[in-house]
Amino acid sequence: MEFLTTSEAADYLRLGERKLYELVTSGAIPCSKVTGKWLFPRHELDLWVQAGMARPPGMPVADLPPIVGGSQDDLLEWSLRESGSALASLNEGTMRGVERLQRGEVIATAIHFHGGEPGQDDANVAAVRAMPGLYDAVLVGVVRREQGLLVAPSNPRHLASLADVLASGAVVAMRQPGAGAQLLLESLLARAGASLKDVKRGEPPCLTGPDLAAAIRNGNADCGIATRAAAKAAGLDFVPLTWENFDLLMRQRSYFRPPMQALIRFLAEKRTRERATELTGYDTSPAGQIRFAA
Repeated sequence: MEFLTTSEAADYLRLGERKLYELVTSGAIPCSKVTGKWLFPRHELDLWVQAGMARPPGMPVADLPPIVGGSQDDLLEWSLRESGSALASLNEGTMRGVERLQRGEVIATAIHFHGGEPGQDDANVAAVRAMPGLYDAVLVGVVRREQGLLVAPSNPRHLASLADVLASGAVVAMRQPGAGAQLLLESLLARAGASLKDVKRGEPPCLTGPDLAAAIRNGNADCGIATRAAAKAAGLDFVPLTWENFDLLMRQRSYFRPPMQALIRFLAEKRTRERATELTGYDTSPAGQIRFAA
C-alpha cells in the first residue's frame, strides 16, 4: 500500500495543508499517525473521494441491499451481529456471492478462491483481477483460515491426507459447484492427478461448512473439506490441509458506507481477535486491511 505525506496528500487532493489538517482533526479523512507524522493511504483517499461524489438530479445511486453474500464463516457471522453494522448474511458460496455482487443484489460478498498454480498464496486477488465488470473492486481482509478434512471423532478411517481418502474409498461430503471449499477440493485433486470422478461422493451437496459437518456427524459421509472452526463447533476431528485468505469483496462506493465501515472497524478490534482464538483455526493479521483496490 502506498502512503502519502501531508504535503503530498494535499497536492494529490488539490487541497491546502491547513484544510487537510482540519479534515484530519475532525476524523473526516482516512489517515494514520506514525512516529508523530500523518500518513495517508493513496488507495483509501481515492475511495474517500469517490464515496463523496455528487451526482446531478436524475442520477441517484441506489443503495445496495445491506446483505453480505458469499461464503459462510463462523467468525464473520459473529462479527456481523456484534459490530452493530445491521448487515445480514446470505450464504451461498463464493461464486454465487460474486454473481450477486455483480448484479447489485448484495453490498459485499465473502470469498475464498482456490486453483491457479501450486503454492499460489493469493488466489482471491488473482480472481478479482480477472472478474469482468468489477473495475471498481475493493478486497478487504477478514482472516486467514485453516481448511482441512473433517472426520468423525477419533478418525475411524485413519485418514491423514487426500491420498488416503482416494485409496480408502471414503465417502466425501460435497459442497455445491462454485463454493470455495469445492474449488479447494478440485484444486487439490488436480494436483494429485485425480478429479471428482475418482471420489466416492456423498449427495446431495452441502450448502455450508456446518451443513457438511452435520452430514459427517449423521453418518452420511466419512469426511469433507471445511474449516477447523467448523470441525470444533460440530465436535469432529480435523486433518489440516492448507491455509487460505478469506476476504470481503465490494465495490468502491460501498467501502465508505456506514454499515461496511462499522464492520471493517470491528474486524480489527481486540474482541474479534479473542473470538477468533476461541473458535480456533484463524489468523486475524489481515483483518480490516485493504488487500486490493482496482
